[in-house]
Amino acid sequence: MMITFYKYQGTGNDFIMIDNRDKKFVPDLSIVKKLCDRRFGIGADGLILLENVKDYDFSMLYYNSDGAESTMCGNGGRCITAFAAFLGVIKSNAKFIAIDGEHESEIFENKIVSLKMKDVSEVEKSGNDFILDTGSPHFVRFVDKISAIDVFHEGRKIRQSDRFAAKGINVNFVELKEGKLIVRTYERGVEDETLSCGTGVTASALAAASAGLANGKSESEIVVQGGDLKVKYKIQKENSFTDVWLEGPATFVFKGEIEL
Repeated sequence: MMITFYKYQGTGNDFIMIDNRDKKFVPDLSIVKKLCDRRFGIGADGLILLENVKDYDFSMLYYNSDGAESTMCGNGGRCITAFAAFLGVIKSNAKFIAIDGEHESEIFENKIVSLKMKDVSEVEKSGNDFILDTGSPHFVRFVDKISAIDVFHEGRKIRQSDRFAAKGINVNFVELKEGKLIVRTYERGVEDETLSCGTGVTASALAAASAGLANGKSESEIVVQGGDLKVKYKIQKENSFTDVWLEGPATFVFKGEIEL
C-alpha cells in the first residue's frame, strides 16, 4: 500500500504527518518505528495522525520514534495545526483533542502558531530540580553552563534512574542567560537529545517561574538548538498555572509517498 505523508518541523523537532481521516493507515509499532528511522525510513522524532472526531476540528494521535503511542507533544501540536490549515480542515483557529485532553490553537499571519497547553496544578521541587507534567512528564534541572552538559548521558542517567525507569521522563537542562531560558532536552521515546521539545520548554518556563526566576513576568523567551519559542502563562499561586500557551514557528518541509 502506498501512503502519502508530509514532513513538518517546529524549531527542529520534526514529524511525519499523515492525513488519516479515512483510517487507512494502521499505526503498527514496527511500521511507525521504521518510518521514523533516519537511515531506513523517512526520518523523524515522531509520527502524527490527523483524524476526524466528533465535536472537534480533528484529533491528534502522536507516536514517538520508538513506535509507541506517547503523551502530548507541544511542537507536534503546533505542527498539526499548520497541517490542518494546509488540508483545509481549519482556517486559522482550531479546537482539537489529544491524549491529554482538549487544546486550542491559532495561526498568525507570520506563520507563528500558538498552542494552548494543559493547566499545571503541581510543581515538585528538590534543590535545583523540578518535576511537573505539561501534557508529558518532565524533569527540569537549572545549570550554570549548559554548553558543558553532556545531555545524552546525563539525561539518560536521570531517565533510567530507579524512580523514572518504568514510565520514563523527559529531562531538561536549563540556563538563565540575559533574560532568556536556554533549554536542552533529552526525550524519552526518542532516547536522545532533540533540537527542541515543546512540552519541555513549557515545563522549563513554569519551573523558572516557580523558582522565582521570571522576574514577575508572565511569559518566557526560550532558546533551543532549533530556534526560538515563547511560553505565556498566568500564575495562580506558586506552583499552579493556567492559560498556558506555547508559541513559535511550525514549518512544512516536504511531501512524499512511501510503500508500506
